[in-house]
Amino acid sequence: MSNETGDNASLGYSFSLGAPGYRTGPQTASPDPATPPDPATSSDPATQSAGPVDAAEGRGEIEFVCDPALKGLIPEPERASRFLPDWFRSMQRDMGMPDPNGLPGLTVKACLPVTDAFTLGWIIPLPFTVRILVPEDRVNIQMGWAEDVPFQPVEQHHPGQIGAPAAPFAQTMPLKWMNPWQIRVPDGYSVLFTPPFNHFQLPFTCFTGLVDCDRFKPRINFPFAWTGAPGDYTLPAGTPLVQVVPIQRTSLPTGHTVRASSEVEQRELADATDRKFNEESVYRREWRERK
Repeated sequence: MSNETGDNASLGYSFSLGAPGYRTGPQTASPDPATPPDPATSSDPATQSAGPVDAAEGRGEIEFVCDPALKGLIPEPERASRFLPDWFRSMQRDMGMPDPNGLPGLTVKACLPVTDAFTLGWIIPLPFTVRILVPEDRVNIQMGWAEDVPFQPVEQHHPGQIGAPAAPFAQTMPLKWMNPWQIRVPDGYSVLFTPPFNHFQLPFTCFTGLVDCDRFKPRINFPFAWTGAPGDYTLPAGTPLVQVVPIQRTSLPTGHTVRASSEVEQRELADATDRKFNEESVYRREWRERK
């Protein structure tokens, strides 16, 4: 497939790795004081996440395998907890006012289901800094990167592959992040590749896909649509591209039931709802399981 990126030389290569809203992640040689604690050693439940494939619990492990020439050259996949976005990191847990039930008014920073989604699985980051020029038509997108990178980090799809320009892709040029990592998982596991959960700051959205990586050996690239406004963007190496969640196929339910609740279930629901709104931290104390 052709890759019509325009004149890359005209884009220049004066990239800034400190672009607002993005982190290069834990690839730096010295510790980043803003990097959250390692979930394996942290006592903070908001950063603890073992993930669905954990060698320590006898469930095997996920492997990210790259060309030997790239090892140490590009940002590596890490636990998703290492890529919390700035908007979430900087938010206070308490709003400083009570909620309608008299409990402390809390922000999304205190929502453990959101935290558990943030920290589930792994993140594959952008391998090299990329500059993207998005015109007003959002179609004739230009892309540029440093001349010395060993491979092209982003390519273009044909618009017809997503049915463009028909809705909902009337002004969409499908692009594709080139992934240098082969994903290896134990037998019986598939891998969900999805836009990083709750990373609303990202100006692009990858398509979600589920791949049987225990059988499929080629590298998996990540098609995406540009969702940000027109403009001149520099995405630094380390920008989160996709969240990687291994799923054991035999653990997935295969059937479902639709029915009315029983009287016992209605009482249980009423009790649980009352506790949710009137007891502080009841979810953390009694209902949450560490992942």
